[in-house]
Amino acid sequence: MKSQELAKEYKDYVLNMRREFHMNPEPSLQEYETSKRIKAELEKDGIECEIVADTGVVATIHGANSGKTVALRGDIDALAVIEQTGKEYASKVHGLMHACGHDSHGAMLLGAAKVLNRMKDEINGTVKLFFQPGEEVVLGAKKMIAAGVMEGVDAIMGIHVSSDVPSGQISADSGARMASGDMFKITVTGKGGHGARPEQCIDAVVVGSAIVMNLQPIISREYSPFDPAVLTVGEIKSGTRFNVIAPTAVLSGTTRCYSPEVRKNFFDSITRVAKSTAEAYRATAEVEFTEGVGPTINDDNCAALARETAASLVGKENVITVPPSTGGEDFSFFSNIVPGVMVKLGTGNKEKGTDFPHHHEKFDIDEDMLEVGTALYAQFALNYLANNK
Repeated sequence: MKSQELAKEYKDYVLNMRREFHMNPEPSLQEYETSKRIKAELEKDGIECEIVADTGVVATIHGANSGKTVALRGDIDALAVIEQTGKEYASKVHGLMHACGHDSHGAMLLGAAKVLNRMKDEINGTVKLFFQPGEEVVLGAKKMIAAGVMEGVDAIMGIHVSSDVPSGQISADSGARMASGDMFKITVTGKGGHGARPEQCIDAVVVGSAIVMNLQPIISREYSPFDPAVLTVGEIKSGTRFNVIAPTAVLSGTTRCYSPEVRKNFFDSITRVAKSTAEAYRATAEVEFTEGVGPTINDDNCAALARETAASLVGKENVITVPPSTGGEDFSFFSNIVPGVMVKLGTGNKEKGTDFPHHHEKFDIDEDMLEVGTALYAQFALNYLANNK
């Protein structure tokens, strides 16, 4: 397979770019040097490209034959993590680290651009490559969409390396693969006073605690057990001193689910429980809901094509099924517009020390998989355009 042969040819290039990105991480929406570097690399090969949404890059490769347009997406931002890998290519920026593999996504996408540029005569249509900023703050995809990158796009595919999946294995299941991720804040207002005279007060700590407990049955008693969901209160802030009854309490949390319907109902459920509980204790509660990302749902046809493509690269026996994740991905903003598929590329290898969880200070990837990811990006695009003339 030509794409596989070319990916092998560019193996060292992709590895070196991955390490360069790893050593020079930039935070979400501040990937200025990274995007400049990507643009410079694309321009070396004469690939049409531009910086969009401040720190994103879009490259466009026009095939020799007319046809549809498919997009390939790789994110490029880093995390506020102090690296502890001890590798020679460890982060040079204290407090910032590519602890989720986005350095590899950007590098593999650059490799795929080289492969596809060499194969323009075999492309039936157009390939767009999105080097996306700000995934970790779930704003980058929306910014790129607002900049118009999805105009004319018919389908999209993304790859995420996964330390949970053994090296050499790939997952591209259809349906819900990653959960929605939204945030809520509940502000409780009571009446403060002396800790020795509770009858004069309305204790916001007690009210807030009751709300936390009353929120839990929303999952078990309002939604179907066949629609998995999570409601977590991760933060409670209240009080100033041990013997002072707090007049206010602020609760912050997150909701996760795979069902758009459940996601839509969460706000009403949380608001009803918070307000009614507060009223029962003579207090008041105000609820704010902040939309994060929707569930990432892989299109059936795109997922089938991704599995077929993966099987041609690693063998059918290494295309596996993995359970959905409750993590969120702003790839969902793209795949809500057109059919899409998010593929998991296994990079977990205990012997190489690449099985640490994502966002861990010792996270690393099995770099032997960069070649596979490069070929997967390129061949998926070729297959999609060949099948959808």
